[in-house]
Amino acid sequence: MLKRYDGDGRMSKAVIHNDTIYLRGLTIADKTMDVTQQTQAVLSMVEELLNKHGSDKNHILSAIIHLKEIGLFDQMNLVWDKWVEKGHEPARTCVEAIMSHEDILVEITIIAALK
Repeated sequence: MLKRYDGDGRMSKAVIHNDTIYLRGLTIADKTMDVTQQTQAVLSMVEELLNKHGSDKNHILSAIIHLKEIGLFDQMNLVWDKWVEKGHEPARTCVEAIMSHEDILVEITIIAALK
């Protein structure tokens, strides 16, 4: 089984293959938000998409986090650490990256198992 959801001609918001869901990189480009607020907003989007497509945050297998500046690592982790439930921590990578828009401070890409 392979299904793509909400494609825009460039990418899909979600792709399901067999029992795995792949979410596109999720961002918020709001210059009024700091990295903790952007992280909270992006993680809310993650939960919404996972729930919509038959998964949840406790089924996340892998997360890739891109930060505009690695100096934002501790602030982002304040939100991440409260959001991830003990015993359900995914494999995770976090790197500094040049973002596609100057106001994006964090981008998160998720791979999860379906429930």
